[in-house]
Amino acid sequence: MRRRAQETRLYRLEMNERILKSGFKPFQRFFALDAAAYEEGAIPTKYKEMMGLVGSMVLRCNDCIFYHLDRCVQEGATREELHEAMNIALVIGGSIVIPHLRYAYEVMDELFEEKNRQGG
Repeated sequence: MRRRAQETRLYRLEMNERILKSGFKPFQRFFALDAAAYEEGAIPTKYKEMMGLVGSMVLRCNDCIFYHLDRCVQEGATREELHEAMNIALVIGGSIVIPHLRYAYEVMDELFEEKNRQGG
């Protein structure tokens, strides 16, 4: 059984803080580079997060799928936009992506339910 959205966010935050507080400069540099890549620019953040979602699905990283789906929903992506992004991942990655598509669907449903409960 997977962690619920709030538990996953908390775990990620706590562990990232531990990693960044280690003082190891290469970790800090990589995290800064990663954060900068998704900032608003010529390509809006929402679309960058959808690109991150596609890459995560093709690379089959459920932690990354959760993170990018969470960010996509926060940035205002619709279910229809996410369906199209997930379809691109499926086309690129092939049938090996299907288990991660199942996971993404479960997470997406939870995130939209959470957003609706919060009035968003």
